[in-house]
Formats: sequence, structure tokens, C-alpha cells
Amino acid sequence: MRPKTLAEVARLAAEGQSFDRCLANFLDEFLAAPDQAALAETPDLLAPRFGETGQVEDAYLAATAEELARSFHLSLPRWADAEERKLRRPWFASPLASLRAALLLESPAGFRSRNLFVSENALTRI
Repeated sequence: MRPKTLAEVARLAAEGQSFDRCLANFLDEFLAAPDQAALAETPDLLAPRFGETGQVEDAYLAATAEELARSFHLSLPRWADAEERKLRRPWFASPLASLRAALLLESPAGFRSRNLFVSENALTRI
């Protein structure tokens, strides 16, 4: 199944499917037909089920919503600003210390504001 909303990404991840794969499939769907409805529904929190990994995924969903809303001139859904969707400690997309400086500089604002540090093309699909 190809999720059409970020809430579906969270549901599928909670059922044991790969978060990364579900998010990539969502991005393919969204980028083909950007729509406010794809961002609107509040995704279930993954942190209660998956701990620290779930916290990162919760923040990633919110950052994704913010960046897509900004890029496509859509409204930012209220759920994306929730404190439980922000990390207390920084998380880097790469474990390599040598890449951290680049990730600090490149990370889009929606990710940085949630203490997520990713490459500038984190939401790009080929």
C-alpha cells in the first residue's frame, strides 16, 4: 500500500512496516499530486510504541509536513507544532562525526527546529 497521508505513514509504521519505505512511498504520491489533505490528519505518535526511534519518526513526520507545506504554499497543520514532535537532543541522519557539520548547515528549517539534522535533499525523490 502506498500511503497518501502522513497519518497513514504512521499507521503503517506502527503495524511494523518500514518507516523509511512508507515515507518514501508517501513522498512519491504527494509529489505527484500535492494536496493539503495529505498533511492535515494528525498522525498517531510512534514514541509510545517505539521509544527513541519513535520520537525521531514523530519529529520527522512533523518536519516533513512543515517542509512540504512551505514548498507547496499549503497551510501548516497544527499537529506539526506539538512539543512531542520535537526532540530534546539533536539527531543526525549520519552516525559519522565528519558529516555533522554539513548536516548542521544543510538541514532545512523544518528539521532544524525539531533538532533533526538531515541533508538538504532529505525529501527529494528521483
